[in-house]
Amino acid sequence: MSELEKFVQDYERALETQQWNKVESLIHKDACITFSNGKILNGISAIEVAYKHNFSIIKNEKFSILNLNWLKISEQFAIYTFEFHWQGLINGNTVEGNGLGTTTIIKENGNWQIIAEHLGKAS
Repeated sequence: MSELEKFVQDYERALETQQWNKVESLIHKDACITFSNGKILNGISAIEVAYKHNFSIIKNEKFSILNLNWLKISEQFAIYTFEFHWQGLINGNTVEGNGLGTTTIIKENGNWQIIAEHLGKAS
């Protein structure tokens, strides 16, 4: 497994822990993440608030990244597209969703981090 594939796997596993401290180191402090509902999160503070909120309302979440496609890879950045699926409990009811994503990661101080991610609804 390449270090980039390991990064994606680590991110997927970190999200499933539903613990911000496991996710935080994988996201750049200046990152911008767009959720599939159109909400844009600029900077690590806004991202933290949104992720913690999601973690608090979605229990036992399973998050899967599927059909990874690397668009560009260099020593300092990489871009990939993917499909995602999640399932969890909200107020005791099973809910799930899926969609498409595009992520740009950069290597800073020897570590890969998400600098931009856009999640969209599946067609």
